[in-house]
Amino acid sequence: MTTEIIISLITLIVLEIVLGIDNIIFISILSDKLPVDKRKKARLVGLSLALVTRLILLAGISWIMKLDKTLFVVYDIAISGKGLILIAGGLFLLYKSNKEIFEKTEDSHDEKPFVYKSFGKIIGQILVLDLVFSIDSIITAVGLVDELWVMYVAVIVSISIMLMVAGTISSFITRHPSLKILALCFLMMIGITLIAEGLAFHIPKQYIYFSMAFSFFVNIIQIRKTEK
Repeated sequence: MTTEIIISLITLIVLEIVLGIDNIIFISILSDKLPVDKRKKARLVGLSLALVTRLILLAGISWIMKLDKTLFVVYDIAISGKGLILIAGGLFLLYKSNKEIFEKTEDSHDEKPFVYKSFGKIIGQILVLDLVFSIDSIITAVGLVDELWVMYVAVIVSISIMLMVAGTISSFITRHPSLKILALCFLMMIGITLIAEGLAFHIPKQYIYFSMAFSFFVNIIQIRKTEK
C-alpha cells in the first residue's frame, strides 16, 4: 500500500461516484413510476445490479479490454465493441428521456389516471443502462490504475456511497418537478455524449457537468425564491 496507490484509489472512487450520478438520476426517475412502497426497493435493486455488473465485468477484464479493438470502419470512423454498446445505450437514453419529458409535459393535461409500471419492467430498463454505464466505468478504471484489487475496492466503495445518497437525491428530485425535467435534459446530454464517444468523438464530460451544475444552481435559487 504505497502513497501512489492510495491516491489512485481515492481518485478512482471520486471518479466512479461522479460517473455514477447520471445512473442514480436515471434510477430515481424510473423508480417514481412504481408505487411508493416499491420505490426504495427499486433503487436498492438497481444499484445492487450496477455493483454486480461492474464486479462481473472486472472479473472478465481481458474481455473488456478487447472491446476497444476496431470491429469495422464506417466513413473513416473506427467502430469497436465498446462503441456499439455506447451508441445503443445513448440511443436508449435519448429515447427514454424524451419519452419521460413528453409524458410530464404534453401528457400532463390528459384526464386518464396515472398508471404504475410493473416492477420487472422498470428493473429491466435499469439493467440495460447499468450495463452501458458499467462498461464505460470499468474501461475508465482500467485506464487509470493497474492493480485489479484497487478497481474492486473503488467500485464497492463508490456503489455503497451511491446507495446511501440515492434516497435523498430521489426524494429531492420528486419534490421538485422542475428539477426532474432538468435531470432528464441532463440524461439527454449524456445520451448524446455516449453516441459521440461510440463514434470516436470525445466530448470532455467536465463541460457537461459544469453546465448542468450551473443550471442546477440557478434552479435551486428560483425554488428558494418561490418558497419564500
